[in-house]
Amino acid sequence: MGGVGRGVGEGRGRGGGGRRWRAVMAAGDGDVKLGTLGSGSESSSDGSSESPGGAGAAAEGGGWAAAALALLTGGGEMLLNVALVALVLLGAYRLWVRWGRRGLGAGAGAGEESPAASLPRMKKRDFSLEQLRQYDGSRTPRILLAVNGKVFDVTKGSKFYGPAGPYGIFAGRDASRGLATFCLDKDALKDEYDDLSDLNAVQMESVREWEMQFKEKYDYVGRLLKPGEEPSEYTDEEDTKDHNKQD
Repeated sequence: MGGVGRGVGEGRGRGGGGRRWRAVMAAGDGDVKLGTLGSGSESSSDGSSESPGGAGAAAEGGGWAAAALALLTGGGEMLLNVALVALVLLGAYRLWVRWGRRGLGAGAGAGEESPAASLPRMKKRDFSLEQLRQYDGSRTPRILLAVNGKVFDVTKGSKFYGPAGPYGIFAGRDASRGLATFCLDKDALKDEYDDLSDLNAVQMESVREWEMQFKEKYDYVGRLLKPGEEPSEYTDEEDTKDHNKQD
């Protein structure tokens, strides 16, 4: 009976201890009761055994859990640091691409002069429609256009009024009607002199406003002649005086 009792008690200890050990391995619990043969444990009245070695195993399991947690925490911080460094490097690269290339482009074109910078100032004179058309930017670097009977040198605005510019249609022509009606089609240009007599009051006011804007920004070089009108003779003093006013 004693052997049977011991076997039953040991069997209980083995079965219960195995389940509890698996629970400890999974949960890391420090309060463990094991019943194992040859462990030197003291059996309780219900056949279970309390083993000093079980507490050590639980402590060891708890240490593993703590070590794993520390490793995960440290690894997370390392990944965060790596991500921050990558973001900083990416931002620096983008800044270099944006501003560095601009600097290189500016340096490459620093020695190039615009058409206006390489041309002398045009002396004041009057133009017929045929004479004005010679200055469309394709036959000569100089670009002229007329607004409300006034001719302006817009060469320094060649990126707008040059052959490839968005307003290149006005180069060498009377742009008054196109500006007044906000039209960039050839229909806004006339081959003969345009007296603008069919424009309404609002459109004529727009033409005058455009004339003032061109006077402020570009050189006024003379008048657009009506058919049969003779050009005026401008002295060097008048020419210099007009240029000084514009400056």
